[in-house]
Formats: sequence, C-alpha cells, structure tokens
Amino acid sequence: MAHAHIYRPAPKTLTLRPVLEFLKKNVVLAVAFCAAAATAVIVPPDAEYLGYFDVKTLTCLFCVLAVVCALRNIRFFYTMAQRIVRVFRTARLAVLALVYITFIGSMLIANDMALLTFLPLGYFVLHTTGKEKYMAFTFIMQNIAANLGGMLTPFGNPQNLYLYTKFNIPVGEFMSVMLLPFALSVVLITLCCLVFVKADPLTVEGRIRSMPKGKTAVYLALFALAIAIVFRGIPYFIGLIVIPPVIFAMDRKALRDVDYPLLLTFVFFFVFAGNMARIDAVRDLFSGLLEKSTLLFSSLSCQIISNVPSAILLSQFTENWRELLVGVNIGGAGTLIASLASLITFREYAKHNPHRIGGYILRFSAFNFAFLGILLCVMLFAFAL
Repeated sequence: MAHAHIYRPAPKTLTLRPVLEFLKKNVVLAVAFCAAAATAVIVPPDAEYLGYFDVKTLTCLFCVLAVVCALRNIRFFYTMAQRIVRVFRTARLAVLALVYITFIGSMLIANDMALLTFLPLGYFVLHTTGKEKYMAFTFIMQNIAANLGGMLTPFGNPQNLYLYTKFNIPVGEFMSVMLLPFALSVVLITLCCLVFVKADPLTVEGRIRSMPKGKTAVYLALFALAIAIVFRGIPYFIGLIVIPPVIFAMDRKALRDVDYPLLLTFVFFFVFAGNMARIDAVRDLFSGLLEKSTLLFSSLSCQIISNVPSAILLSQFTENWRELLVGVNIGGAGTLIASLASLITFREYAKHNPHRIGGYILRFSAFNFAFLGILLCVMLFAFAL
C-alpha cells in the first residue's frame, strides 16, 4: 500500500540579512560597539562605568531629535524651504538658497537632521528643472554647510552638545569661540557657489501644501522648550516629562523615527572613552599629543574615527576645550568618515546616481580637504596670536 505523501512546510531559516542591513546603515554604531567591547576586556565593567554616561547630553539630544521628527512628519521644514526656493529664478540663486537653508537648518535641528530634511529638496529642485549637472556639487556644498553651519550653536552638532555640557561652557563664550570659523565657512561656501554654478534661468514646479496649524503650533512650542533646555534655561528632566508624552499623543511615528542608533553610539563611545581614560599608556600618549596642539590633533583624529567619538575620547585628556571644540567641528570636513553627516550625503547621492560614485568621491574629497586646510591654517594662526 502506497504511503500518502504528507506535505510538511520547510522550516523557516534565520537570515542575517536584516542584521547586515542594519549594520550597513549604522556603521559608526557598529564601530562604537566594537570599541566599547574591546576596551571592556582591558577594563572590566565595575561601578565606575556609571560615571561614564552624560545623562544630560543624551536627554537633550533625544528631546531635540524627537521634536524635529514630529516637525518633519508634517513637512514643516520641507514646506518652509520650498517657499524660499520658489522665490529664486536662476540655478545659482537656487543652489545658494538650498545650501543656506541647510546651513541654517544645521544650527537649529542638527547637521544630520538638516541633511535628511533638505537633501531630498535639493534633488527635487535640480531634477525637476533639468539641472542634474549641479547635483554632485550641490550635495557636497549642502554637506559642508551642514557640518560647518552647525558649529555655531551648542545643539548644531552632536559633539557640540556633548562638549558644551562636559565643560559647562557659557553660551556667549561658546559662540564667540566658534564665530571666526563659522564666518569663514560662510564666505568660502558662498564663493564656491558663485564660482561653480552659472546663473542659468529655471523654474521650480510643485504645489506648496498647507501644514496643520494646531500640530505646527504645538511642535514649535516643544521645539522652543527643547532649545531652552539645551541653553540651561529649564532643567533637562522637564523635557523628559513633557516632550515624549505630548509627541506620543499626537504622532507616535515621530518617536519611532528618532535616531536611536545615534543615541546608542553616544552610549558606547562613553564606555570606550571612559575606559581609554583609565589606561595609563593611552592617557600619557594622548595627553602628550594634545599638549603639543589640541586643535591639530583633534581635527586629524576626526579623519580616522569621526568627529563625535573624537570629541568624547579626547575630552578625557585635555582641559583646552576651545581648541578641542574648534578641532572636532572643522575636522568634520575631510574624509567621508570624518562626520556621520557625510555618510548620509553619500548614501543619498548614491541612491540617485549609482553610476557616478567615483566622480562624486573625488569632488567630495577635493572640496572637503580644501575647506579643512584653509580653516585649519586660519585657526592655528588665530590661536597662536
């Protein structure tokens, strides 16, 4: 008697693809985890680990990111930018507007969020007007503007928020130290746009959508609260009490969209930096290098391990916060890994122009190292006076 064939579904196999995709999108987080794990072998976890974490920095960063995500979800920044860009009628002025919007946006909503918000707008404007030839240049200038524009405010770049809190820097003094490199960056970016983009006529298509007035008003109020917390006008725990519950009630997706990998990156680098500071040989080496030139060494360090981990790590070995602050900001220009924001820009460009990656990297490197060289020379001279 023949046995009936019984169909049994193939067992589900676990795939590493989701993990690999996550790691691909969060390279800096993966590096931070490996660095923390490696140093934890040398300095086993103990009670001192609890002192590594800067809770205020993490809280401020979370509050700002959450409100920015809520504003993005109602297309606030996109709509404001679109209205500004529609005023301009030439490619040169439109590119300048896109770059300036990113520049100003980085001061208000942090550099990576500014790029995530305004790079798509840059693509939209250039694609719909047939000016794709300026795509690489515009993306590179938006990237430089995001990295260097955010240097002026304590919340413009993640490393600023950390150093601002770590050294308890007065707001006025913070901005006065960063004013020269900021002003020089504005001049250099403007000159590049005037020289490399022609005044070709163009029109920007697309209807401007209205935003929900109620949500817009509430989110702007929350944004003002988050900024007040950053500037130490309100205790940071107030932000945790007010901001997450309000956003949860009005837009749960905004809380899901928060860049939690960035927050985890900070956590792991806090562990890494704390452990490195407890290793005598490392402490002696870094202290000696920073004593020779904190500005030079910190900006060069960014080229290898990026600006956020450089700020966290090197702050353990020097009290010269002025040169360290400038160094990890201008050091965001340079290699693709000098700033997380640069990887965001590269990923966005590659999505639209997968066959032009090589040319993009060459132009990116040329402009970024030129900016880094000029800013570094000027600031080394300024600090030597």
